[in-house]
Formats: sequence, C-alpha cells, structure tokens
Amino acid sequence: MKILANTSIILVLCSLATMSTHAQKLSASDSIDVFLKTKMRERSIPALQIAVVRDGKMVKDTTFGTANLEYNIKATRETVFSINSITKAFVGIAIMQLVEVGKLKISDPISLHLDGLPEAWKKITIEQAMSHISGLPDMLNADEQVLGHNDEREAMAEVKALPVAFEPGEKFSYNQTGYVLLGQLITKLSGMHFTQFIQEHQFNVAGMSLTRFGDSYDVIPNYAGAYTMTRQVGDSFVRNNVPGQAYMQFPVFFRTAAGIQSTATDLASWIIALNTGKLLKERSSIDLLWKPAVLNNGKIGGFNRLTNGYALGWPTVTREEHPAVGPVGGGRSALFVYLKDNLSIIVLTNLLQGNPDQFIDEIAGYYIPEMHQANGFGLPSNLRTLRAELLKKGFEKSVEVVSALKKKDRSFQLPENELNGWGYQLLSQKNIKAALSIFKLNVTMYPQSANAYDSLAETLEIVENKQEALANYKKSLGLDPKNKHAADRIVALTKN
Repeated sequence: MKILANTSIILVLCSLATMSTHAQKLSASDSIDVFLKTKMRERSIPALQIAVVRDGKMVKDTTFGTANLEYNIKATRETVFSINSITKAFVGIAIMQLVEVGKLKISDPISLHLDGLPEAWKKITIEQAMSHISGLPDMLNADEQVLGHNDEREAMAEVKALPVAFEPGEKFSYNQTGYVLLGQLITKLSGMHFTQFIQEHQFNVAGMSLTRFGDSYDVIPNYAGAYTMTRQVGDSFVRNNVPGQAYMQFPVFFRTAAGIQSTATDLASWIIALNTGKLLKERSSIDLLWKPAVLNNGKIGGFNRLTNGYALGWPTVTREEHPAVGPVGGGRSALFVYLKDNLSIIVLTNLLQGNPDQFIDEIAGYYIPEMHQANGFGLPSNLRTLRAELLKKGFEKSVEVVSALKKKDRSFQLPENELNGWGYQLLSQKNIKAALSIFKLNVTMYPQSANAYDSLAETLEIVENKQEALANYKKSLGLDPKNKHAADRIVALTKN
C-alpha cells in the first residue's frame, strides 16, 4: 500500500544528502556513477554496465560491481549480460532488412510465408505479431515455461491447438508465439537460420565481438550470470534479503523472443550502426521500425505508463517531451533511444528485479537537466500544472491552489495515487517540507483513504512530529483495520 517504508525513506534521504554534497563538483559522468552506485545499493544489484551514446559517439562506458557472487569475480567492460527481451529489437531490424530487399511487407499475413497455420491465425499480419496485438495464444504456460519440453515441433503442435485470445488489433497483450513464428519466417526467407542471419547482418556488421545467443545452460565466457531477489514457496513467491541464483533457459527455436547475451559497449556500437545506415539503408525503415502499432480503436497499447506503446520489436515511450524507444529485458536490462535528443542510454544488470528502465530517464537528466525528476519531468500533466502553481505561490498553499485550479478548469483532477506517488518522490529528493504539504493535501482531498493518512503519518515521523504521526496512524487504522503497518507504528510510538 505504501511506496516506501519509513526506514527506507530515511536511508534514501541520507544517500541523497551525501550525493547532493559532492555531485556539484563532479562531471556529468562522475555524477551518474554516484547515482548508479546508490541505485545498486538500494536494489541489491550485484553488477551493472552502462554505455551512453551522444551525437553519434560513445561518451560513457562504465561497469560496476560483481559479476559472480559465488567466487567474488569483479565485473568488467567485457562481462556479458543476458538482455532477455531486448532480443526482440534485433528481430525487428532483421524483419526490416528483409523488407528492404523485397522479401516481405509487414502488412503481409504471416500465412503468406508460412504454411500449416491454423485457420484462425491466417489473417494475422507480421506487424501485428511483432507489436503484440495479434491475439495469438501464448507459447508460455502459466508457470512462464515454454510449451513442448523445449522441442519446437511439440511446442508448435500444442500452441496451435489453443484458441486465439482475441481478434487481431483488439488490444496489446505481450506474447511470445509471434516471435517464434517470426524466427521461422526469417529462417525461410533468408535461407539461413535466424540466429546466423542476425549474427551476420547485425552482430558482425556492428562489430559486436562479445555478443552471442545463449542461456544459463551454455558456457559463456565472462558471463555475469542471473540473480533474483525472489524464490518460490508453494504457489507464491517470497522476497529474499540477498540475491539468489536464477536459471533461464531459452530453447534455440525460442531465441527470437529472448536469447541474446551482450555488453553495453556492443549495444552502443549496434545503436551507432543503426543510426548511421549500416544495418538499415533507408531512414524510412527506421521510422517504420519505431512507429507504435495502432489498435482497432485508434489508440496504442504498451506495458505501462512509461513504455506505453509497442512498435516492431521496440517498446515506445510515446510522450510530447523527450519521446523514446525503449526495449527492456527480463526486468534487468534496458536500452532507451531518445528520438529528438541524439542520446541513447544502455543499462545492463544481472538482477532480474534491477528494473533500470525505471531510472534511465533520470540518467538522461545528467545530459538534459530538465529531465531530472526534481525538475518535474515524468509527472502527469495535472501534477505538472499543480507543481508550476505551487512553485509560484508556495507548497503550503496547496489546498487553495487546487481550489483555484478546479474553478478555472472543472475537468482538473488529482487522483489519490498520483498525489501519493509525487509525495514520495519529493521525499526521495529531500524536499520534505513540500512532501508534507502534498500528503496533507491528499488527506484533505481523500479523507476516507487509509493510505493517505498512513503516508502523512510516515512523513510526520520523519520530521519527528510523533504526536501528529500517532494521530494519523490511528485514523488510518480506523479506516482500514487490516493496516498492519499503521498498527505496528502505533505500538512503537506509544511505547516511546
């Protein structure tokens, strides 16, 4: 229910206090290093690689941490990481390479090129399969395991027997089957296995000497491994305090969906090769590659509010300011190309819950200052409007400012969860006074919300106003008797 526990807030604020003291004296690259080391501590990331491409040149290439926890092997720039579903972006380029030589059109039904598909699949286009709007049944089962015991024929027989999930173009639904079909299509039309085609036409062309296909079963020199903070207990997953081993197997026929192992440096070379015409000859091919698919209702669909669209193997960050394409992989790796800024950032980790896509925009802020969260970037438009007014009139006048904004625009809305999230973001920026005002505003606007009172109470504890904190925890518990956090804090504050 809370975004951060009280103890976590204090740790984050202490870390940021240390950062702010030194960051002014550091270069952008050094400041990024400080930021990333903090993120690694917060998220228990063993190893992390970053590469930054700006104006067509690699301007940063740095590696931190431990590649192998068992033997305490330090990560280096040659350490190889699994990029999981970023692999799909390579498939997107491979398909567009076949388009450029006249082998296919993305508007073609897949059945035009592959035989033996079920009748219900025959009108599904290549573009729909690539952008996850096909309605194909998924080749992963409920336990996230590939069907068919790693045998392609068995897997295809099983998935073909399943009903389609929805009409093509009806909605976005992440799906691996389409990429298995795309692998078969590349193999057929290129005259070589899709792994060889991608090797010859992308890895070799871009000079990606350390990049290869593989998984946890393969012996990969300088492999960073895979770690996770969760383990399965019965039907549930519980979070550990320290990373544990993760095992990921991608059968060869499945390696269009996930299966490439690479380095941040190699991926930077790949981006440079793409943008300089070495991988795709026509700029229009890249524009099409990065154009989000449109649903039948005229909208786009994606994973979340950030990666809110999906193009040809490339998730898109569709927004007015600093739009991007942002392939992400396994909750551990991310690659953002900022379309209007001549900036690309690659972050690879060996922790499945590392989620670098959640902080790549903040890294971009060291090159484009307006993109820092502290400057309001990433906030929903309504909160940006509120922030602009509060900067003029003072955060302590938040209730009055909101009232005025609503009088001016009756459609102006401030959802509880957005206010709550902004409050915690302000806390992480050490702007405690402003955060307190926002949490008080949230309580005023949503007086029946147990979570709003709980968040306010946490912040009051930070400023050592224990009496008011206790009162707000009691209000929260009264609204939600199951709120264990509030109950525990009431006991602790009462004892003290």
